[in-house]
Amino acid sequence: QVQLGESGGGSVQPGGSLRLLCVGSGRTFSSFGTGWFRQAPGKEREFVCGISWNSDNVKCRTLVKDRFTIARDNDKNTVYLQMNSLKPEDTAVYSCAAIPDEMGLPFAERFYESWGQGTQVTVST
Repeated sequence: QVQLGESGGGSVQPGGSLRLLCVGSGRTFSSFGTGWFRQAPGKEREFVCGISWNSDNVKCRTLVKDRFTIARDNDKNTVYLQMNSLKPEDTAVYSCAAIPDEMGLPFAERFYESWGQGTQVTVST
């Protein structure tokens, strides 16, 4: 079973950057796709970016695709989410989750498993 943990969140001013890390444990982590999701207060959790096990398939939602980049290093069992030009509306708890690679990178969270505990990102002046 894959277990995931996030880190790298924090408080930044608008226009700032953060890099989130999703570290996996378990020998099968590198065979799973990984998705980053976020949930703002009072809102539903939403897909942000996802990456397949071998990085051949990468997807980000339209609202962030020009500012966020996802990458992975399977030797380190880590998936990164680089977030640039952050806006107040990016404020949320960011979580990562695994998905069997054959399922692709759907936006719907119900397909994902092994959720991490989340890391808070706050963008404000």
